[in-house]
Amino acid sequence: MCAEQSLSLDAWVGRSIELTDVVTTAPVSLMRATLDYPQVTGSTDLPPLWHWLYFLPQARQSDIGADGHPRRGGFLPPIALPRRMWAGSRLEFLRPIEVGAAVRRLSTIKSIQEKSGRSGNLIFVTVQHDASDAYGVAGREEQDIVYRDALAVAAPSGTSNVQPKPIKWDPQFSRTIIPDPVLLMRYSALTFNGHRIHYDRPYAMQEEGYPGLVVHGPLIATLLLEELRSTHSEKSIRSFDFKAVSPLFDTAPFKVNVRVDGDTARLWATGTEGQLAMQAGAVMN
Repeated sequence: MCAEQSLSLDAWVGRSIELTDVVTTAPVSLMRATLDYPQVTGSTDLPPLWHWLYFLPQARQSDIGADGHPRRGGFLPPIALPRRMWAGSRLEFLRPIEVGAAVRRLSTIKSIQEKSGRSGNLIFVTVQHDASDAYGVAGREEQDIVYRDALAVAAPSGTSNVQPKPIKWDPQFSRTIIPDPVLLMRYSALTFNGHRIHYDRPYAMQEEGYPGLVVHGPLIATLLLEELRSTHSEKSIRSFDFKAVSPLFDTAPFKVNVRVDGDTARLWATGTEGQLAMQAGAVMN
């Protein structure tokens, strides 16, 4: 057993790592193409959530695990539970980052919690990311990563045998998204996300028990916030939070929904049967 594996989970709390990057134009242009937006010229501010196009993982091919993720260990603890997903985030946008800026990100493990659920054992790891440019901290994110037991064969829905119920919230704005495999592949490439559930159908269905390719949680969150930005372009986003509730797949369209009350917004994504897939909130000014 290596020294990292012998540490208790509590010993990982407080660990930090700093990365540097440059907000180059190519990822922004490619993201615009992926979302079917027209291209713009000249320097501009990075849209909120598009910072996920930077500080990408750089694990060598020989360090990739069977699921397509980098092998356990390094900055994050080497948790043995086989399934790893991004459960949600809470973000503050203190001021815009300009395209072309040199940036750095300080990541710190804030907490590790062990829980039990209907689908088995769970471990939640919360990481705080502070993104800075030459003028100081521009944005802060608390990211929740969940590690889970292997999926039981009897639960092919991707989470459990209990199907989520349709919700009846009333949106002011709504848009239908068709999550075809090309969209998922392009987003995986943009974020250098090797997780095979997003592009390898046999693996997603046979190894992890899903009914199809899984739509990325960060992609759903981005589409939610983009719907708010497109309908309220005169306002800027101060904060945003989201929580993944149930997975969406490339087998059916889904909807992104927005309802605004003053400077606050409720956002949510629903599957083809109206079931809640992601809930989110935003504050604007």
